[in-house]
Parts: sequence; structure tokens; C-alpha cells
Amino acid sequence: MITPRWIPESWQRFGGTAWYSLLGLVLLVGSLVPASHGHGTRFGGMPDRPFDVLAVVAIALQCLPLVACRRWPVPCLALVSVGFAADQLLGYHSFAGTALPLALLNAGSRLDRRRRATALGFSAAYVPFAAAFPLLGAGEPLAEVLTFYLALVLFWAVGTWLRSTRLLEAERRRRVAEDTRAAERARIARELHDVVTHHVTAMVVQAEAARYLTSAPERLDQSLTSVTATGRRAISDLRHLLDVLSPDHEVQSSSSDELRALVERTRQAGQPVEFTEEGTPSTVAGRAGPVAYRVVREALTNALKYAHGSGTRVRVRHGEEEITVEVSTDGSGTSAGSPGGNGRGLAGLRDRVDALDGEFTAGRDADGGFLVRARLRTGVPS
Repeated sequence: MITPRWIPESWQRFGGTAWYSLLGLVLLVGSLVPASHGHGTRFGGMPDRPFDVLAVVAIALQCLPLVACRRWPVPCLALVSVGFAADQLLGYHSFAGTALPLALLNAGSRLDRRRRATALGFSAAYVPFAAAFPLLGAGEPLAEVLTFYLALVLFWAVGTWLRSTRLLEAERRRRVAEDTRAAERARIARELHDVVTHHVTAMVVQAEAARYLTSAPERLDQSLTSVTATGRRAISDLRHLLDVLSPDHEVQSSSSDELRALVERTRQAGQPVEFTEEGTPSTVAGRAGPVAYRVVREALTNALKYAHGSGTRVRVRHGEEEITVEVSTDGSGTSAGSPGGNGRGLAGLRDRVDALDGEFTAGRDADGGFLVRARLRTGVPS
């Protein structure tokens, strides 16, 4: 289907300058062919005149400027207009007269500044041009003179429409690029939040607990070892995040082993976690697998922050068409004194789940604990 936008896009795709140059060459060659003499544009009523050197000059003035019309639209229009006036006033009536509407079309589409002055100047020059024919003993009826002028105005208007369409398309692409950059920045911010918050929270909790283990060197050493391991894991995940930001990176589904490792690290931080997994992860889970992992990680991070030491249950069920994740706490724990949150993590999870056309809820349950539930559609491409 041909749409109004298709015309300027196609013109730009195939190169406006190349087309004008090609048309100028065709008009130049066609105008010099003897069979075309006297069969071109006829305006003013001047009798035909045999071609001579002046005819070649008039033809060259009309055709050759089209080669540089994109870079210099106004000089091109001026030269073509002079050549057209000489062509008609001397009675050559060459085939090159077609270059005038082409020059007007180009000027209307390319000129950015002084457009009104150019249009008024061209219109003012048209008046003495049309008035010169009666002085030479020829002339056209006033209606024909006005009709020809309106035809030229139409070509200018078409060029103006092409220009406005081009500018609107450029603005649309700029906005798309800005929206894309903003979405990418938001995605990177969410990834950094998820990675840094989880590991730093675990390290803060473990370091806080180590303060009370000075009388038990073995447990203190174990706690500090866990802090060190968590820090190394944070560095590893940050490096992985940088790999994810690479354009040629392919998203991989998170496996059951990664979920179990996540649960085990949370247990080492002092959070009792009961983990249950049902079903078998699908090989075509798409983005649902990594999002399910992030839901569990964010929920466990919040459990460490706000319900440290309380019983936490993680349940992951793999179905044929969806993955269901539930993470709940019993509300009996205490705040671990870790850095407070701003809700960005849960908001980021909601965005990720919504992108998969899934469902996400988070809030207090009837027993006073906190419940996070997500249902993710599988099969959504990465």
C-alpha cells in the first residue's frame, strides 16, 4: 500500500541528488536531439526559432545546474529560470523547459532559510517575464499566464510538503532514539539495583552478625568467609552484567542450580529459607527463566533487609505455559539494619513481569508476613 510517507522516503532512499542529476542529463541529451526541437515547453507565444549557439547555452543553463541543486537550491533555481526565460523569449521551446518545475520542487524541499523571500523574489521576477512577450509582439491570455504561474506554485508546494514530511520523520526518529536510550538507561539501572542491592544487603547482614561472634572465633571466621564470598560473587555478577550489556550477548535461562545456589547464599547470611521447586524447567522458557530468578533474588533481598531471621519460603513451579513464583515470610523477624530501600526493586520486577504479559503482586498477607507472587508466561523470545 502506498502511503504519503512512502513518497519522500523512497526519494531519499534512492538519492534525491542522483535523480536530479540523471534527469538533468536526460533533459540535456533529449533537448539536443533534432527530432525534439520545438516540441518542448511553450509559453509566451513566440514563433519557433532554429537552434543555434544561444539555444545550446539556454539548454545548458536549464539542465546542468540540476547536478548541484541539492547543495545550492537557490542559485540552481536562478540559473534554470534565466535559461528558461531565454529559451521561451527566443522561441527555442526546448525539451529542457521541464527543468524549471524540477528546480522549484528541489528548492521547496531543500531550502531551510529565507523561503518566503525566495518565493516572493521568484514571483516578482515572473511579472516582467510574462510582460516581456507583449512587448515582443506575442503574449498569452491573462488566464494562461495565471494558470502557468499556479502550476509553478504547485511544484513549490509539493517541495514544501516533502520538506515538512522529511522534518517530521527526522523528529520521529530522534524521539524514538531518545526513548530507546531512556529505556536502556532504566534497564541498566534495574540490573545494577538487583545485583548490587542483593549482595550488599547480604554482606551488611553478615558483617552485622560478625560483631557478636568475637567470642566464637570459628563462627566469626565462617561469617567473614561468607562476607568475602559474597563480595566476590558481587564482582562476578557485575562483570556478567557488563557482558549482558554487550550487543551480541544472548540471554540464557536461569537454571535450577542457580536458584538453589541463591537460596544457599541467603541461608549463609542467616536467613532460614525453605525452597520448593516443582516441575521441570522448560527449554523454551525464553525470558521467563531469568525474570523468575530475579523475582526470587529481590524477594530474598527484602527478606534479609526487613525480616531478618524469619522463616522464608520459596516456591517455584514450572508449568507447560508458565512459571509461578511465590516467596513469603512469616513476619517474625527483625530489621537487619541494612540500607533502606525506595521500592525501585519491586517496581522493576513489576515492569519485567508486565513485559511478559504476566501477573505480579507484592504485599502483606493475612498472617502479617510479606508475600511476593509472580506468574510468568514462557515462550516469550529473549
